[in-house]
Amino acid sequence: MASKNPSFFFLLLSVTLGLWPLIFPASSTPSSYYYSSKDVASDDEGDWVLLQSSIGISAMHMQLLKNNMVVIFDRLDMGPSNLSLPNNTCIQKPNQPADCTAHSIVYDVASNTVRPLLVETDTWCSSGSLIPNGTLVQTGGYHEGERVVRTFTPCDDSSCDWTQLGVALGERRWYASNQLLPDGRVIIVGGRRSYTYEFFPKTDAAATFYMSFLVETCDCYGDENNLYPFLHLLPDGNLYVFANKRSILFDYNRNRVLKEFPVIPGEFKRNYPSTGSSVLLPLRLNGDVLPEAEVMICGGAPYGAFNNSNYKRVFVPASNTCGRMKLTDPDPKWVMEVMPMPRVMSDMVLLPNGEVIIINGAMNGTAGWEEGTNPVFNPVLYKYYLHDPARRFVVLSPSKIPRMYHSTAILLPDGRVLVGGSNPHEKYNFTSYYPTDLSLEAYSPHYLKPRVSTMRPSILSVETSDGIVLYKQVFSVTFQLNQYNPGSKIFVSLVTPSFTTHSYGMNQRLIFLEVIEVRQLSTYDYKVTARGPPIATVAPPGYYMLFVVHAGIPSQAVWIKVV
Repeated sequence: MASKNPSFFFLLLSVTLGLWPLIFPASSTPSSYYYSSKDVASDDEGDWVLLQSSIGISAMHMQLLKNNMVVIFDRLDMGPSNLSLPNNTCIQKPNQPADCTAHSIVYDVASNTVRPLLVETDTWCSSGSLIPNGTLVQTGGYHEGERVVRTFTPCDDSSCDWTQLGVALGERRWYASNQLLPDGRVIIVGGRRSYTYEFFPKTDAAATFYMSFLVETCDCYGDENNLYPFLHLLPDGNLYVFANKRSILFDYNRNRVLKEFPVIPGEFKRNYPSTGSSVLLPLRLNGDVLPEAEVMICGGAPYGAFNNSNYKRVFVPASNTCGRMKLTDPDPKWVMEVMPMPRVMSDMVLLPNGEVIIINGAMNGTAGWEEGTNPVFNPVLYKYYLHDPARRFVVLSPSKIPRMYHSTAILLPDGRVLVGGSNPHEKYNFTSYYPTDLSLEAYSPHYLKPRVSTMRPSILSVETSDGIVLYKQVFSVTFQLNQYNPGSKIFVSLVTPSFTTHSYGMNQRLIFLEVIEVRQLSTYDYKVTARGPPIATVAPPGYYMLFVVHAGIPSQAVWIKVV
């Protein structure tokens, strides 16, 4: 849908058919009320490219792998997709017609092609993490899939597919969150009516641990608002857990709350279905000192928003606020900022230069089937490092496709942002006002503009053994740079590939390594020497995208493994 506002024909049709509250509710406010085209800064504008008009499924969950492939999947209970399974393969469930279509694909970034995959149990609203060897461990889902553990190990041919493990989760994990831990395990937290956490792998298949915080933060007789809790591993090894409006410092080994942080100010809830988003801002390393850790949470909806949209068809305005809090301060406090427009169901993606892009979503309503309206077409760039809060948010050029409930966005190794999905319906629905969307787009941020190409580093080599960086290891990266800006520093950033669904990038993390030296080798060749992360609590073991950043402009990434 190319326009934010319905034509007169649609307006007349909606009134005639009694669909007015769904299409243009009284509480919805046109986006032009909040910002106009003159607010879009040309220096920061990026470019949108439609990669695929249809990949056959809706990109509800996405995970980038170490071989530059992206695993994408939706769910098994929404009807046949638009992509057939190969070799006449079908899934037959009791009392249901056979489904011979794919509900998962692997997307090849380089060739812009897709290959169907076979997933056998329902993955709706599930969670996932890459483990240190690069395998995706995917957990939970719906109905027969709610306790299932699935894995996908990347390969360089067409032989790899989903594997469903024989071990079951201890409880249903539907709308749960995952985080990779320093010892290589994955912690799985929460889910609908699951007030526990557990680990994968584990010695006792039934071992789950009660977490009272999940009960305390549930609006259980209203909207819930604590599903998909935000998890961030902190440099001291403890877990930051945010749900609803509250957050804690949690020792998961001893099942103990070490600290409760201040409640985020304002009336707005921040977790599903009042879906905001969260990132841990970049960690800057300097020697063996543990870095500061600061969380940022944006968007959401007020209490009752889900029930208002679901039962009354009144779509209340979303939150236009973000909160930042330095979790490592002795006396942490929220610092609130105002976005250019309200947002719910938006994704927050860490870019290689440390900036944050806020993308997708709506301005009214909540997550859920037909629960949101008034899509936000314009991403927003957030420059966390600027001292003046008034200059931190920059409205970017818009997409033409509404990305509502069940849309996703992830960072690619070339610096683009891959965007897909949007299915705010119980089934595939291609005729509604906000139809199911099967397309994939790429957003190219400002640093990919041709005018800055001469200042973009190009990595020539990483001086490590087999691409492995040890903790505290000093190593060098040789890169080419046609135009060096003497007033700009050279940074080396490590970025984890996140598992993204429901506006939350699980395991998303960006680390600026300590740079020891930058040396010019020839007219255009340079060598930067950096020190690897100090410990696994700062950088959990596994695969990272390594970028060299000059003047805010990142190179294309190379993959390294931190061990």
